[in-house]
Amino acid sequence: MLPAATYVSARLRRFLAQLRHLPRTFALVWSVSRGLTVLWFVLLIVQGLLPTVTVFLTRAIVNALVAAIKSGGTWTYVRPTLFLAIAIAAVLLARELLAGITNWVRTAQSLKVRDHIASLIQRKSVQVDLAFYDFPESYDHLHRARIEANYRPVQLIEDLGTLLQNGITVVAMMAVLIPFSILLPFAILISTIPALYVVVQAGMRRHEWDRRATMDERKAYYYDAVLTESQSAAEVRLFGIADYFLNAFDRTRRKLRAEQMALARKQTVAELLAGLTAVLVIGAAMAWMTWRAILGRISLGDLALFYQALSQSMSLTQTLLGKVGELYQNALFLGNLYEFLDLKPTLQASASAIPIDTRPITRGIRFQNVSFQYPGTHVPALRDLTLELRPGEIVSIVGPNGAGKSTILKLLCRFYDPDDGSITLDGVPLRELPVEQLRRRISVTFQSPVHFNDTASRNIEFGDLLKPEAHALEEVRTAAKMSGAEDVFRKFPSGYETQLGRQFDTGVEMSLGEWQKVALARAFYRNAEIILLDEPTSAMDPWEESAWAERFRVFARNRIAVVITHRLTTARVADKIFVVADGQVIESGTHEDLLSAGGEYARAWTQHATSNQ
Repeated sequence: MLPAATYVSARLRRFLAQLRHLPRTFALVWSVSRGLTVLWFVLLIVQGLLPTVTVFLTRAIVNALVAAIKSGGTWTYVRPTLFLAIAIAAVLLARELLAGITNWVRTAQSLKVRDHIASLIQRKSVQVDLAFYDFPESYDHLHRARIEANYRPVQLIEDLGTLLQNGITVVAMMAVLIPFSILLPFAILISTIPALYVVVQAGMRRHEWDRRATMDERKAYYYDAVLTESQSAAEVRLFGIADYFLNAFDRTRRKLRAEQMALARKQTVAELLAGLTAVLVIGAAMAWMTWRAILGRISLGDLALFYQALSQSMSLTQTLLGKVGELYQNALFLGNLYEFLDLKPTLQASASAIPIDTRPITRGIRFQNVSFQYPGTHVPALRDLTLELRPGEIVSIVGPNGAGKSTILKLLCRFYDPDDGSITLDGVPLRELPVEQLRRRISVTFQSPVHFNDTASRNIEFGDLLKPEAHALEEVRTAAKMSGAEDVFRKFPSGYETQLGRQFDTGVEMSLGEWQKVALARAFYRNAEIILLDEPTSAMDPWEESAWAERFRVFARNRIAVVITHRLTTARVADKIFVVADGQVIESGTHEDLLSAGGEYARAWTQHATSNQ
């Protein structure tokens, strides 16, 4: 067990260490809203001084009232009282006006800061490596950053503002109390030490609980999404599993509530005990001043001034302590945000990166003895894999689920780097090429393409937003015709301007096969030298597949084209077929060569032909 002094010292060091986020947060707010920040600062100083003015006016008006009463209501004594009353009313009006202006400034400032931080999180989310999403703790990072970003930075700045405003008032009030006794300010400060300890402890406990509870909170979000979002609506109803997720949500939320209430109980008891010290100080001080007033050593105005100054000092000191606790808690939670924003992508080009020129690819892409294992897994996805992709050649990669087919695509896009072996483009390792330049030369349709809730035209244009608008519409139509999406758009009254998806007004939902055609059009629109298609025909019927294959062969001319598929009828479009199993190439050749070899491909083809007779 640590000695009390050592324990307190350790807590104090931890408290001060967390305040390191304050300069960064203030710099962030300053960068977004300089003018509003300066105005807010000035308003806080003025509002911090006005209560002191009110206290002095109160003493003056009490003494003036006493004099007016003693004079029997003589106008000479009544007139100053009226002027003082008007002055107090003016100060109170000024306080209300300034409070309203401050609220407007704070609202404008907070909206700008929130939007800016949301933008920072979004930008960081698209900068981090794809491997970031392979770890559950990464989702915890992102969840905490997004939740805290909604209000923590703004709340921290507001806490600082309240500390500044109330701090000015407290200092002024204590200066008022010094003439009565120089010990009073010290007594007030000493009485707040227990409360300070309570708020710091509460902040630490809340932060520690939040980190422990992040997984449960994400589970609750997940259960809620299953019950409320369209992607799962059909299966929830068909399989009658709503009660399961309702109960799971309720069980998780009850656990979180119980833990939060336990924290609240501890804090309430501690605050009550700490508050007793403050009550004793106020009671003793007021008894002493009342006795002095009875003895005639101070006036009633002095007593009124003392009461207001003392009560406001104690009240504002308690408020300050509460804000210190909130400040500390917000600083702790801001660590979550900055922890996420400070993440760095690891997939960078080397210091001697070779820029990709605009000349056509001549030698192609080569995988040489490539092995790869996804982070956090125990089974290799690829093992000593070697294959070659040449310009002007369509390659199909086939094999069972989990064979490593889609992993080849991800390594080509350099979402990951291989653990062993090398991948080269025209003889240059992908690691030596600038990532963004490499990806500009690649077009992809993923196995589960994104359904963008935007116009049909824009869904295709997302393939390359850098193209000049003058040619965009013509190329959009060409890409849509190539993929078969043109036939889909003809059904819509607004054609290419039709809003796709049902998340917004006037949106039109499409079948999976129709969405797949839009994704293919997006890949074709990019017009890249390397085109990678993962299960491009999985939602097409045989007639559509045959027509698509003919169009694709025309499009793929002079390109490096890779088709990853389970469908052997789709694989036949290729000039060369690689059969992959357990992360290795076990067969390769043309369709006819592989049938003649009598291996895995031939057995799969025979089974396919038999099942379709």
